[in-house]
Amino acid sequence: MSQATARHILVASEEQCLNLKSEIESGKDFADIAREHSLCPSGAQGGDLGSFRPGQMVPEFDKVVFSSDLNTVMGPVQTQFGYHLLEVTSRS
Repeated sequence: MSQATARHILVASEEQCLNLKSEIESGKDFADIAREHSLCPSGAQGGDLGSFRPGQMVPEFDKVVFSSDLNTVMGPVQTQFGYHLLEVTSRS
């Protein structure tokens, strides 16, 4: 069965999500941005979610994690929790 590791940043608005994505694309560190801005407790670990299998996260999240390129910041992805930036760090 597939498995992935990923990190994310959760914020309340699409606008903030887009602004943070621009900062990361301009060279700012994903983990630093996560620690400073993420509403998820994983923000304290730089957004690291560890490893998980399909179905362990909400469907919108799974769709991106199990289909996007590795080490590319994806998003905004809207879920019931807010807006996410996602980066898949490995998948097997």
